[in-house]
Order: sequence, then structure tokens, then C-alpha cells
Amino acid sequence: MYKLDLPVDMKETAAVQRRREMEEERKKRIFDARTRTIGVDVNALEAQAQERARQRALEKQRDHALATDMIRHDQIGQLLQSREKDDRKRLAKSLEEYRHRNQQKEDRREWDINNPEAVRKGQPARVSDDDPRLTVSGLQRFQGEDLSSPVRKKVQQEQMREWIRQQATERHHKEEQQQEADRLHALKMMETDERAMDLAIAEEETQRALLMATKLYNKAQAEEMAARRDMERRQEADDNFTETTNALHGDMLTENPDVARSAFGPHRVVPDRWKGMSPSQVAEVRRIQNEQVMEKQRKLEAERREAAEWDRRRLAEARCATLLERREERARQELNQIQVLNNQQLAQEQKLKKEKLDKEVYTNPPNENFFLQFNTSTR
Repeated sequence: MYKLDLPVDMKETAAVQRRREMEEERKKRIFDARTRTIGVDVNALEAQAQERARQRALEKQRDHALATDMIRHDQIGQLLQSREKDDRKRLAKSLEEYRHRNQQKEDRREWDINNPEAVRKGQPARVSDDDPRLTVSGLQRFQGEDLSSPVRKKVQQEQMREWIRQQATERHHKEEQQQEADRLHALKMMETDERAMDLAIAEEETQRALLMATKLYNKAQAEEMAARRDMERRQEADDNFTETTNALHGDMLTENPDVARSAFGPHRVVPDRWKGMSPSQVAEVRRIQNEQVMEKQRKLEAERREAAEWDRRRLAEARCATLLERREERARQELNQIQVLNNQQLAQEQKLKKEKLDKEVYTNPPNENFFLQFNTSTR
């Protein structure tokens, strides 16, 4: 086989490449164990699908109940939030009204100090000798000139009474404010407690409803299971009773010989129902066995005579075969000699032919790569 430099055909190369890719894909499909399936249990899958549907329905009911409770809780929370907002508005409004009514700047004790109109509306430094506003630093009245002592004392007493009255009024206002704040705080705490109690009661009712639903469902499941077990137990008892009755009144224990008769003829019986032979049948079997023994003895005698005749014939044939074998051995030796000569001639011719093939024809023997290309595909 000679090597030739032939041009490369691009279409043929593309077709070869495409076939190689298809072969690789087919290998992946055939040799990948994940893509092979053995079979599935349809009944088990249907049972699992029904169980999943029942679980989804139960979860849907539970989610619906929880969503209803959440909506109710949100509504309650919004209502309580609205009430709290209204209470805060009312409290702030009452506080502003109280400040506007009882806490004006003019009613403060230090208003005469902070009054911007005090200088314009004030009196002169000294109106008379009895002016109580005269001080030592004003040099309007000197020591020893206590001319208005009774009036001053009276004014001081009136001033003291006014201060005490103001303090009592302020204390009374503070106590009222504190009482109002305490009352509002108590109302707020009562309302908060009521809200907490309402939420606790609602949550308890929800939990009770969920527990009751779960209890009813478990009870229904238990009753269904008990009914199914009772039905299975009664069915098993009925089957056992029927089997026992059939066994007691059946043909096996009563040993009815008629059941062994076959529908294919009177000489045939059913093996699994046969109870044994009758005395007449036993006697008939004995007679047939004796006849068979006599017949067998006659056959044995005839076989012995036939065997003796065959032994005589074999001896004669053996002598003839010995003579023929000797003759054939001489002919075989002559043929072997001729065959040896022919084989030597053929060997010489094959040797010359092989030398011609090795030197002139087989100039490109296959190497190891040629044999590695086999058994590499799925075909």
C-alpha cells in the first residue's frame, strides 16, 4: 500500500467532524447513568400527590385563619391607636386652654421686673414723705425719719397676706394639675390594660379555635382509622370463618374419591385431589406388574441371544477390520511420503512469495496507532 498526497476535501472533513460530535453526544447519553431510568411506582406517586394536596389544603386553611386573626388584630391596633391619638389631642388642647387662662405673663410674680412699660408707667422717685419706695441709696429719706411706720407695717402685712394667698393659689393650682395629670395617667394605664386584656383574650380565642380545629381533625382521623381497623378486623374474621367452614365441609377432609376424577377420561386423575386406589385397582396393578415382569424376562432372554450373535459378528468384523487397517496403513505411509514432498515444494514457493511481498508489496505495515482506533465508539 503506497502513500499518496491527495488534496483535502473540506466538505468531507466537515462531515467527519459532525459525525464525531454526534458520536460524542451519543456516548454521553448512553454512558451517563443519570439519564437512564428503571421505572416508577405509580400508586406510590399518586398517594404522595394526594398527601401533598391534603397538606396544602390544611396549610391553606391554617394560613387563612392566621390571616383573619392578623386582620382583626390590625383593626384593633388601628382603633386603639386612633383612640390614643384623640386622647393626646384632647390633653394637649386642655393644657393649652389652661395655660391661656391661668398662666399669662401679667400674672407672674416677677412681671414688674420684666415689664417693658414699667419705666413709662412708673411713679416718680418720691411722691411724699410716706412713700414706701424711698430707699437709703436714693437720699430721699434719712435715718430717723420713720414717719410712715404704721402705714408701712400695714402695707407689709397686706403684702404678706397677698403673697401667702398667691402661694396658696399656686399650690392649689399645682395640686389640681397634679391630680389632673394623675387622673389622665390612671385613665391611660386603665386603657392600656384594657387593650392588653382585649389582645390577650383575642389571642387566646384564636389559639383555642386553632386547638379546637386541630383536635377535631385529629379526632376525625382517629375515628376513620378505628373504623378502618374495625372493618379490616371484621373482614379478616369473616374470611377465617369462611375458610374454616370450607375446609371442614370440603372434599379434602371428607376424602371424597369422586373429586379425583379427571375431565379428560376415566383413566386419568387429578394429582392434588387423589386419595389412593381401590382394592380392584390395586389387584389390576399387581396383575399388570406380573405381566410386565414376565415380558421383561422374555426380552432379557432375547437380548442375551441377540448380544451373543452380535459378539460373534463383532469378532468377525474385527478380524476383517484389522486386515483393512493394515492395508490402509501401508497406503497412508505412501500418501505421507507424497504429501511431505508436496509440502516441501509448497514451502519453497510460499517462501519465495513472502519474500516478494515483503520486499515489493508490503512496504507500509500498520503500527500501534492503527489498532488503537478500534473499540472506541458506541457502534
